[in-house]
Amino acid sequence: MYTKEFEIRWSDIDANRHLANSAYINFMSHTRMAFLMENGFGQQEMAKHNIGPVVFYEHMYYFKEVFAGKPVKVTLQLKGLSEDGMYFEFIHNFYDHKGRNFASCEMMGAWIDLKERKLIGLPEVLFENLSSLSKTDDFKVLTKEDTRKFGKKPKDLV
Repeated sequence: MYTKEFEIRWSDIDANRHLANSAYINFMSHTRMAFLMENGFGQQEMAKHNIGPVVFYEHMYYFKEVFAGKPVKVTLQLKGLSEDGMYFEFIHNFYDHKGRNFASCEMMGAWIDLKERKLIGLPEVLFENLSSLSKTDDFKVLTKEDTRKFGKKPKDLV
């Protein structure tokens, strides 16, 4: 399981003096990008393949408050991956300095061709690198239908 440790900064705290929602999102993004960069998804490699990651959703679950003063750990595991690597689902767990789980997040995303602005599968080498991430017990091979499981659709104002 990939793990990243963070110090809670003053700017990570909200008006209630606990970790702000936006800090959770930033810590998860930093954890994901650190794993990716350490596993062949650096800026040069992604530019070579003209790809970038996009987020479909992040579902947060908060269990306990956490405050500044002690470091926190954020983990990353692979919950799902499509056969071509286009779609991915990650699980993040947050732990306090005593190892107590205070939050969790399910996140789904995909890879986009930055020129065509369309979803694209991963090149084989990058697929192998991503699939090397430790998997959750309920890991599954994702399909396009999995990305639509909540049935959400845009509703325009007009």
